[in-house]
Amino acid sequence: MAKVPGLFKGLGVTFGTMVETITKGANTVQYPHAKEAPPVRARGVIALHEGNCTSCMLCVRSCPDWCIYIEGHKELAPPRRAGGKPRAVNKLDRFDIDYALCMYCGICVEVCPFDALFWSPEYEYSEPRIADLLHDKAKLGEWMETVPAAPELEVGADKKGKK
Repeated sequence: MAKVPGLFKGLGVTFGTMVETITKGANTVQYPHAKEAPPVRARGVIALHEGNCTSCMLCVRSCPDWCIYIEGHKELAPPRRAGGKPRAVNKLDRFDIDYALCMYCGICVEVCPFDALFWSPEYEYSEPRIADLLHDKAKLGEWMETVPAAPELEVGADKKGKK
């Protein structure tokens, strides 16, 4: 009999929520006719800043789903200083993410040391065929336009390397 008061308490919460929904109306958006703006830090889709990517493969190796595919090649770049030796730099040939496999964990965004991957709040990228969810670097680059600006530092916070 000790469970009976708990049962009535639970039914009371359910009844209260039901009455509140009836009086105030449901908080439902009639998508796609009405769209809500996603929160600032929403995890929609991963965007690529191609100029920052050095084909280091850290994102590929850290991805638990193995849904990122990168190919690159080395090119000789001019030396950084006069009289220096020409240096080899990686150039990106292919950067694909298979969103049919991606679980949106964000490990690739966090592990990228060159700030080449960002979260975009874009969430409307469905495709009629599952094979079309493999997005290339051109498509990932288009989503860079929707990446929100970095938030301002809190009062008293120092910028990296500045004291």
